[in-house]
Amino acid sequence: MNTPFDFKDADQSNLVYVRPVAVADLPADVQDEVGNQETIYAVHRADGERLALVKNRKLAFMLARQNDLSPVTVH
Repeated sequence: MNTPFDFKDADQSNLVYVRPVAVADLPADVQDEVGNQETIYAVHRADGERLALVKNRKLAFMLARQNDLSPVTVH
């Protein structure tokens, strides 16, 4: 699976990025809603706009796919 793919010609309009977010880095009102979790996951559009914060990675991918988006992981 080491075949290179040229993404410049790919349609990326439905591509979203899933990344872990430290709860401590979020605003206090959001931290209060999260509870005792240390990490949650964010779904972002390609331009960086945050679309959602969810409990775990699996849920982030499910949410994206339910909305006809193609999720990829960002480290």
